[in-house]
Amino acid sequence: MGREAFEARPDLAVALAAKLKRHPYVRTDGIILQRDRNRVYLAGSNDESDYFAVAELLRAWGVRWFMPGAFGECVPAEDALRIGDLNEVYASPFEIRSFWISWVGDQSGRDDFLLRNMMTRADDLPPAGHHLGALTAGLGKSPFEIPLTDPETAEHVADSADKLFAAGKNVSVAMEDGLYSSSGEDNAGEDNAETVSPQWDKYMLRFSITDAMLTLYNRVANILHERHPDSASRLGFLIYSNMFLPPVRPTKLAPSLFGMIAPIDIDPVHAMDDARSPERREFRTIFDTWAKLTEGRLTVYDYDQSMLVWRDLPNPSIQQFRGDVRRYRDAGILGIDTESRLALATTFINLYLRGRLLWRPDEDVDALLDDFYPKFFGPAAAPMADYWGAIDSAWEASDVTEHEFYVAPVVYTAEVVARLERSLRRAEGMIDGMVATQASLTRNENLYIQRVQFVRLGFEVLRAYLDMTRAAATDADYSAAVAAGEQGLSARQQLTNRNPAFTTTKLEAGYAFWPGEVQQYRELRAYTDGDKGRLVLKLPVDWNFHRDFGKVGLQRHYYDAPVDIDYQPGRGSEYPPERRKDDPADRWEVVRTDRYVQAQGIRAADGQSALGDIWYRTDFSVTASEAAGDLHVMFPGLFNRCTLWLNGDEVGRRKYDDLWWKNDYRFEWDVALGAHVRAGANALALRCHNISHMGGMFRRAFLYQPAAASPSK
Repeated sequence: MGREAFEARPDLAVALAAKLKRHPYVRTDGIILQRDRNRVYLAGSNDESDYFAVAELLRAWGVRWFMPGAFGECVPAEDALRIGDLNEVYASPFEIRSFWISWVGDQSGRDDFLLRNMMTRADDLPPAGHHLGALTAGLGKSPFEIPLTDPETAEHVADSADKLFAAGKNVSVAMEDGLYSSSGEDNAGEDNAETVSPQWDKYMLRFSITDAMLTLYNRVANILHERHPDSASRLGFLIYSNMFLPPVRPTKLAPSLFGMIAPIDIDPVHAMDDARSPERREFRTIFDTWAKLTEGRLTVYDYDQSMLVWRDLPNPSIQQFRGDVRRYRDAGILGIDTESRLALATTFINLYLRGRLLWRPDEDVDALLDDFYPKFFGPAAAPMADYWGAIDSAWEASDVTEHEFYVAPVVYTAEVVARLERSLRRAEGMIDGMVATQASLTRNENLYIQRVQFVRLGFEVLRAYLDMTRAAATDADYSAAVAAGEQGLSARQQLTNRNPAFTTTKLEAGYAFWPGEVQQYRELRAYTDGDKGRLVLKLPVDWNFHRDFGKVGLQRHYYDAPVDIDYQPGRGSEYPPERRKDDPADRWEVVRTDRYVQAQGIRAADGQSALGDIWYRTDFSVTASEAAGDLHVMFPGLFNRCTLWLNGDEVGRRKYDDLWWKNDYRFEWDVALGAHVRAGANALALRCHNISHMGGMFRRAFLYQPAAASPSK
């Protein structure tokens, strides 16, 4: 093994060297496994690769590590181990094949899991953590308002990094986690007009600062190299936030600059060649440009799907990575560094499949799955393959290009959930006999039982969450929503109690997280049950809807002109989403208010999410006493800047940050209707200005009267 194998057979070292990457930036990992009569040789290109060679032999004997820890380990019971023919020489094309666990996710078993699945730590990679603010301390009004193209800024940063660079230590010059100013006065300098980019970054709704930032980086690198020409130090930077778009000006990067591209606001569901996602196809061009610009000194900051839906719902993301990994390889980049919360009830075997594909990008994922189910679930393999296959298919077939928990009811339809429950019950039936005789079972048989129970608890989390969403968003029944939410949180806690690696429940502060969502429904319940208000009327789930790409709605009085929906007789809100994109934009149609409009197939002509102005219309009737009261309309889930009209009169304008994630995650809008309400019929119109991602309503609106203030108030 290892060096002793090469000493005994020097020709093996020669054979392995021929497979290795010739000029690696960071490392190159290769293995050789060979049998020569009664001798077996296992070795790698470095100490970790020696370990990889042993792991590969164990893999040939059927050992698998599908998840970190004993729960994910599969070791077959064999009477004899046979070598057979053994002649493999292989090297991975990726130098970086790593993941790290954020948000205080469980770290147990991570290091062993990495090595046993041919993955590495990212320690050798030039760091790209947010650090530029520390290097620019004392400049500008804030870390995000510094004169990027001023030569004095480059001198300041170089001075701050000088000691580390002189010592040959890698240095992060990566931007802070926020949006940088790109105005001329904030980026003053002799060549400011050339380096402050005129390109608009539609993802961050700002002007791009890429040209200005690369000017700074190149200057810093050149200054440091002039001072310390023999230093091997490298400078890591992030391609992130409003430094995501490639530069406009022709640019050649200093060779010490290493980039990490972080597509945080790009569709996390589809692969780069998927025709359903214009955002991912745009990313394909962005990625290819950066790969060429960095001459391969590029790593992808991969977001494990558990980062994108904060509800511990199944979201393995196999379909995206399997579609993109060969493109990453062909671009000649360094590799992938994945941020994960682990959360195995969400990611399942996502990290295992990433490890296999990063080691061998051409590996057959379907064959890996066929290998997985019998080893992991034993006699319940077939129904569990159907269960998780249905989840994979639901994500694969989805047209959603957005992220966070808003997509859950769109992907997990009633039909999908029903199929999951049928498959799960079949699996449970297959292990019932084993459960009854559990005291005499083998280690593997006990694990089969635990794994099916793990899936059951994960399903209960999913079902409860969807019940909660339906109660709140569709029925406006907040008592039922709170009850379902608490039930789901209880099931999730049972998962956590079994293994903290199954979920992530720490640091859950605020409305963005599941406990915060349940708290929001408690607060909304108070506006309907008499505590803070009395429910008057639940507004319809279906509203009339009009796209307004040309911004002519005001001129044409979309807020009070007659609505003609003859275009969609009998189809209503159930019109197939895949057909809606190409509907004529000059017609009224019908949409649901319990799902944001893009999830219903409403897209721009090019398939993009940004729609510009969109209009909703509905009618309601109230009694004279209700009209005379202090009537409010509550929109409990609403994106975008909005204007509201009642009976042709404007009654409210909503302030909202167009970057949806900068709002408070309740997405509520409470509007007092005042004297504009009439006894009898009323007409309500809502205009939303949708320029990024989700648009319109995603929870059913209702009318209420606030509770009378007590005398003490």
